[in-house]
Amino acid sequence: MTFTPPLRYADNHKVAVKEPRSSNLELYRIICMIMIVAHHYVVCSGLTGANGPMVSNPNSINSIYLRLFGMWGKTGINCFLMITGYFMCTSKITIKKFLKLLLQIYFYKLLLFVVFFASGYEALTVKSAIILIMPFWSITNIFPNCFIVFYLAIPFLNILVQNLSKRQHQLLLLLALGCYTLLGSIPTFGITFNYVTWFSIIFFTASYIRLYSSPVFENRRIWGWATLASILLSMISVLVMQKLFSRGYFFMADSNKFFAVLVAVCSFLWFKNMNIKYSKVINAFGAATFGVLLIHAGSNAMLVWLWKDTVDVIGHYSLPILSLISYSVGVVLAIFIICNLIDQLRIATLEKWFFNWYDHKIASKADSFVNNKILKIQ
Repeated sequence: MTFTPPLRYADNHKVAVKEPRSSNLELYRIICMIMIVAHHYVVCSGLTGANGPMVSNPNSINSIYLRLFGMWGKTGINCFLMITGYFMCTSKITIKKFLKLLLQIYFYKLLLFVVFFASGYEALTVKSAIILIMPFWSITNIFPNCFIVFYLAIPFLNILVQNLSKRQHQLLLLLALGCYTLLGSIPTFGITFNYVTWFSIIFFTASYIRLYSSPVFENRRIWGWATLASILLSMISVLVMQKLFSRGYFFMADSNKFFAVLVAVCSFLWFKNMNIKYSKVINAFGAATFGVLLIHAGSNAMLVWLWKDTVDVIGHYSLPILSLISYSVGVVLAIFIICNLIDQLRIATLEKWFFNWYDHKIASKADSFVNNKILKIQ
């Protein structure tokens, strides 16, 4: 999914200066999606199920490797939301932007259903038909569903963050991250939330970085070392928690957990300050990363077909460790590349054709209707 190139806002939020678009955050987006695919390799394949080999053999070298290999999924979600919050806190949601998101989600939802219905993995029922028609069926922890609601909330979140003082913004972050992350990372502390809530908190975090730039935020050296340290500490936490409590992913188990947040914030600031010149290839792959998620994790049928029947992750668990490393990395990269190229093809054909027509025939009328009839902007 592409976003409007960023604008730099001064502390008074009034002066905006266009910046040339580099490829640093597009590369970051690519890495984040690869992390998410690797996470699904482990948690969606049956490896960590009740009778999975990682549960039966928790201390084997293969289990230790796979546990570390697949630990970054929730961190990847935070990384994506950091990018979204950083760009969108100074941008406007338009009908065209929202249509691109919604049509992309619908396209893959319908395509996957047709393919798996034809192959016998899906059944057509009243419930499945309603789910196909609805833009989302639940608002819990399914990323695309919650992202639609969050995306529609961004204009209201912008009103909030752009009218807060710097001190008020800091206090908001202290309250939100203090409750959801610091307290939420205590084993005996109970916390319930869905992803729309959490996405908003990440939005507040990224928007603070954007709206209140400081020398600390711009220091690539500091954030490079901080990223490395947070990654190493996260890996140690997984090994220690698994050894002592059989809860290896506790500090990475959901997006609000301490190390899932720390790695995302540190790595975002590191990549944000990288000096990577514009690359057409990187930006093309970066623009299609959301499509990778919608394709490879788009339905339960896809998860069964991909990880259990096609890739056969469990069947390859007992490979010698070097062969397992080669196989798992190769599978993840292959899935990312294939799904990404599929979405690049969709962007270059269907999306391009539709929005060429939309821009010429519909755009002005749609904008007028929304502004004058719905939002009452005269």
